[in-house]
Amino acid sequence: MKKNYIRPLDIKHGRIDMSHGAGGKAAAQLIEELFLAAFDNEFLRQGDDGAVLTLPAFDPAQGRLVMATDGHVISPLFFPGGDIGCLSVHGTVNDVAMSGAKPLYLSASFIIEEGFPLIELQRIVKSMAAASREAGVPVVTGDTKVVEQGKGDGVFISTTGVGVLPPGVQISGRNARPGDVLLLSGSIGDHGVAVLSQRESLAFETTIQSDTAALHTLVAAMLAAAPGAVRVLRDPTRGGLATTLNEVARQSGVGMLLQEAAIPVKPQVDAACELLGLDPLYVANEGKLIAVVAPEFADAVLDAMRAHPLGFDAARIGEVTADPHHFVQMATRFGGRRVVDWLSGEQLPRIC
Repeated sequence: MKKNYIRPLDIKHGRIDMSHGAGGKAAAQLIEELFLAAFDNEFLRQGDDGAVLTLPAFDPAQGRLVMATDGHVISPLFFPGGDIGCLSVHGTVNDVAMSGAKPLYLSASFIIEEGFPLIELQRIVKSMAAASREAGVPVVTGDTKVVEQGKGDGVFISTTGVGVLPPGVQISGRNARPGDVLLLSGSIGDHGVAVLSQRESLAFETTIQSDTAALHTLVAAMLAAAPGAVRVLRDPTRGGLATTLNEVARQSGVGMLLQEAAIPVKPQVDAACELLGLDPLYVANEGKLIAVVAPEFADAVLDAMRAHPLGFDAARIGEVTADPHHFVQMATRFGGRRVVDWLSGEQLPRIC
């Protein structure tokens, strides 16, 4: 129920102050006039510390619950093609979807720095709400905290997602087998280069847009095309394609052989990476996925990916090999081979 405050929030000129995190009237007004106004749904309107949710039956024979959580500390907060708001929705929806689950609900926690402009906070929250509605995954509960000026970086957002895994779906990084096919849903490096170019004030002839997107409908289409064929799903975020494939190779105890010529990279991303001294294989993505697929069903899954708006540039980029050392190798355009190792955290730029 709407309360009678002395005056409405001054979104245009106002800034966050410590009273907004103190749990009193100012905090209640911020939640009602900014957060609830954007995220409004039947669960949030309950007004309790936690949301009472409706879940499908999750008897193990009928499905299992999946939960994932993600923290977002990106700089800058706004970048070509997105911002921290939509990114926080897409990232957690995708983490749930990579197990093959259908995402159902999200929670959100905001750590906001004192002095942060309300108009920028509203822009972030509106973007987050729009991404949530587009994905069909509502934000049903949340929390806000305010830290003193100088002890934050504008705003940090943590989101947690809950979903339901259909019976019979067994997708895990442990499942890759020699002979399996590696599929990639589209071009790599778009998100990381969009963020870094904004951060470094670099201008290119063509604006490079982040690929941030919710991938759960693409996953659903892939699983429907060949039930049981998809063994592993991962979204190559921090550390990019190379790091993610190394993680899967070690988790499954296998090797991998990539085909350099098959990996899609946009010319402007390739040029930007050369300018920035980066390898696109290690640059973050926020709207792409990697699938490890049984070889006999690879074409069917690839066709389903290419028929989806988020997978029209999907490609077959390599295969899983038997390798006791768990190396990820690349067959180069010039006929040679090189090891694609994972880099240390110090060598990777902070992007997401």
